[in-house]
Amino acid sequence: MLVLASQSAGRRALLANAGVTHEAMTADIDEDAARLALRDEGLGPRELANALAERKALDVSRRRPDDLILGCDQTLALDDGTMFDKPTDRIVLAEHLRILSGKVHILYSAIAIARGGDILWRHVEQVRMTMRPLSDVFIADYVDMEGDGLLRCVGGYQIEARGAQLFSEINGSHFAIIGLPLLPLLDYLRSQGVLAS
Repeated sequence: MLVLASQSAGRRALLANAGVTHEAMTADIDEDAARLALRDEGLGPRELANALAERKALDVSRRRPDDLILGCDQTLALDDGTMFDKPTDRIVLAEHLRILSGKVHILYSAIAIARGGDILWRHVEQVRMTMRPLSDVFIADYVDMEGDGLLRCVGGYQIEARGAQLFSEINGSHFAIIGLPLLPLLDYLRSQGVLAS
C-alpha cells in the first residue's frame, strides 16, 4: 500500500487521477520548527525540500512500517537564494507577491519514499517560474478573491486555479508545481511492482 504523508488535496488528486491507489496520513512533525532548524544548519532550498520530504516520510513510516510512505515538500527561492516560507496571513501574502512580481523564482518539489523507517528513494525537481509584473490593484483583488487557502501554499499561488494568471513563463513540470513530481514517482512505483509496467 502507498501512503501519502500529507492531506494535500492537490497531491491526492494527482495520485487518484493517475490511477494510483493510496491512503493519506498526516505526518506528526512540527514543520515550521523543522524548517527553521534546517535553515539554521545552512541548508539551501533544494536540500531543505528534500530533508523535509524525508522527515515526513520517515515519521509516517514508523507508524506504518510495512507500507511505502510518500513524503513531499516544496521550497521557493529567488535566483539570489532568498527563500520564501508559506505566508502567515494575507498581508504577508501580498508582500510576497509584490517581491516576486516581475522576477524569476525557482520552485523545488521534493519527494521521498520510506519503508520500515528507512528512505528507499528520493527525487527533487525544480521549476523555473517567471512571474509577470503585478499591479497593486491586481494583487489586492487576487488576495481578496483567493482568500486564506493561499496561506497553505509556498509562493501564495495555486497554479491549477487563478494562480496561472500570475505567470508569463514556466519551465518545468506542472505536476511538480502542484507539489508532486509525478512522472519520476510513477517510474519508481513501476520499478517496485506497485504499478503494472
